[in-house]
Amino acid sequence: MNVGGKHFRTIWLNEDGRSVDIIDQRWLPHEFRVVTLSTVEDVAVAIRDMWVRGAPLIGVTAAYGMAIQMQADASDAALDAAWEKLHETRPTAINLRWALDEMRKLLKPLPVSERIAAAYKRAAEIADEDVELNRSIGGNGLAIIKEIAARKKPGERVNILTHCNAGWLATVDYGTATAPIYLAAEAGIPIHVYVDETRPRNQGAQLTAWEMAGHGVPHTLIVDNAGGHLMQHGEVDMVIVGTDRTTANGDVCNKIGTYLKALAAKDNDIPFYVALPSPTIDWTVSDGLTEIPIEERSGEEVSYVQGKTETGEIARVRVSPEASPAGNPAFDVTPARLVTGLITERGVAKASRDGLAALFPERK
Repeated sequence: MNVGGKHFRTIWLNEDGRSVDIIDQRWLPHEFRVVTLSTVEDVAVAIRDMWVRGAPLIGVTAAYGMAIQMQADASDAALDAAWEKLHETRPTAINLRWALDEMRKLLKPLPVSERIAAAYKRAAEIADEDVELNRSIGGNGLAIIKEIAARKKPGERVNILTHCNAGWLATVDYGTATAPIYLAAEAGIPIHVYVDETRPRNQGAQLTAWEMAGHGVPHTLIVDNAGGHLMQHGEVDMVIVGTDRTTANGDVCNKIGTYLKALAAKDNDIPFYVALPSPTIDWTVSDGLTEIPIEERSGEEVSYVQGKTETGEIARVRVSPEASPAGNPAFDVTPARLVTGLITERGVAKASRDGLAALFPERK
C-alpha cells in the first residue's frame, strides 16, 4: 500500500541484510515512524507491546526474529531459546506459533553453518506468501461484494462494517478483511465502510480509518456499540472481520467485541464473513471457547487513552477513576453457527469442519 505516494510493506529487510525495519503502529495515525529491530529481544518487545500487531504480521515478524537470532547465535540452544522467547509474547494469535514452527522445522536439521542464510530466505518467503494469500482473499471476497452490488440500484453503495484492524497494517500488505474492500474500490464499485473504533486500543479509529483515508475509501468512524443500531435500520449490507485464530470446525477468535457484532448481524439477517489466510487456521483445535487461550492484557489499556492534543502533542490521559480496576480480555470467540462464510485464499468455505476440509483436503 502507499503512504504519501510511496509503497510500503509493514516489515522489510534492512539494507544491512541482517536487521528489519517495521512501521511502529503505536504512533499512527498522527505520526508515521519506522524503527529498526536488530536483536531477538527487539522483536519480542515489538510483538508483545504491539509495535506490530495482527496475526499474519506477528507471524512474519517472528520468522525474521528467528533469522536475526541465527545471525547472533545459530546453535540448537539459541534456536530453541528464540522459539520460546517469541512464542510467549502473544498467546492467542496462531500465526505466531505457525511461523516459529516453520522456522524451527527448517533450521533444526541443517548444519549450523547453513542456518543463517536458510533462515533469512524462509522468512522472506513467508512474507511474500502472506502478500499473495491476501491478494487471493481479496479476489474471493470481491466476488461477494459484487453479488451484493448487483442487487442494488445503479450507483447505490454497498455498506460494509468492519471491526478492529484487519488491514494491510495487520499483514505484510493488502490485509485480510480489507483486501476485498480495496479491490472493490479499485473496480469502481460504490462502497462505504463503517469502521468500529475498537476499544480499548482503538485499532479501528487509529489504524483502519487511517488506511481507508489513505486509500480514498469512503468511510465513517463509529463507536463500538453503534453497529447493531445501524443494522436494525438497514445501513449495513455485510460484515467482514479478520481473525487471530480459527478452529478446525470454524469457530473464530478475533478482537474483543467481534462476537457481539456477529450476534447483531445474525439477528438482522446480515451476512457475517471472516477473512483469513490458511496459516490462521488451527487444525489442532475444535472448540474455540474451551481450547483457545485468551490473552489478558494490562488494564492500563482500558484506563488510559492516547491521542493528539490541540497543540499537536501526542498525549496519554486517564479516562477512569484511579480507584477503579480494569479488566482487559483482548479477544473473544464467535461460534461457527454465527459465521456466514470463511473467505480464504482458496475460496469461501462454510464455517464448519466439512467446509474447511473441502478447501483444504490435505488437512482433513
